[in-house]
Amino acid sequence: MNLEMQQFKAEFFKALAHPLRIRILELLAEGDKNVNEIQTLIGSEGSSVSQQLTILRAKNIVSGTKEGNKVIYTLKDPMIIELLAVARQIFNNHLVDTITILDRFTEKEEEGNIVPKN
Repeated sequence: MNLEMQQFKAEFFKALAHPLRIRILELLAEGDKNVNEIQTLIGSEGSSVSQQLTILRAKNIVSGTKEGNKVIYTLKDPMIIELLAVARQIFNNHLVDTITILDRFTEKEEEGNIVPKN
């Protein structure tokens, strides 16, 4: 059971491991959209958006519902929104840590402990 869960998680995160797929999920977190709306908001060509949506559908992360001649995409699980928010917080924490390290380095440099090379 534990190995199966780890495999599921690995496959799930693999499906998220593409900047365009993350952007699509962020857009769908704002509300359901069709391919044309997603393309317009991203400013990307249709084939790449469609390819990424196909991967997200195959991994059951998004679903598509036919409405007339358009397919409307939606997040399968609203917890994806929370996952993206947590990822953003982790990124911000890393950014704060990096800025803090940079500030310390700059302080030491200004104190004369580190001589910059010209």
